[in-house]
Amino acid sequence: MIDRPNKILLVDDDEVILKTISEYLKQKNFNVVAVDNGLDALKIFETENGNFDLLVTDLIMPSIGGVAIISIIKKRYPKIPIIAITGWGEHPETLAKEVEADFVLEKPFKLDKINKIIENLLSWRSRGRSH
Repeated sequence: MIDRPNKILLVDDDEVILKTISEYLKQKNFNVVAVDNGLDALKIFETENGNFDLLVTDLIMPSIGGVAIISIIKKRYPKIPIIAITGWGEHPETLAKEVEADFVLEKPFKLDKINKIIENLLSWRSRGRSH
C-alpha cells in the first residue's frame, strides 16, 4: 500500500486564517482542501464520498456554520475526527461538544498547536479508536 498524505478539509470564512493554516499544514505534508464557506465544504465532502482523514472548521460563519457542518458530517461519517476553531462567542465550545467535535480550539492559536492536535487525532484514528 502506498503511503499517502493525510487529507484534511479546512473551512473558515476568514481568508487570512484559511490561507495561513492551509499553507502551514501543506508544509507539514498534509493534503489540504481549503474552502471559505460551509456550503462548499458539504458539497466537497459529498463529492469526495467523505474521503477525508480529518475536518477543521470554524464554528461561526455566514449561511451554513461549523455547528451544522459538524452535525451533518458526523451523522454520515461518525469516525472522522473534527476540530472546531472559533474566535467568537461566549461558550461556542459547549455548542461544538454537543455536536461531537473532537476538539475545540480558540482563536488565536499557534500553528504548532493545531498540528499537534491533528497528529494526535489522526494517530487515535489509525489505532481504531473513536470517541
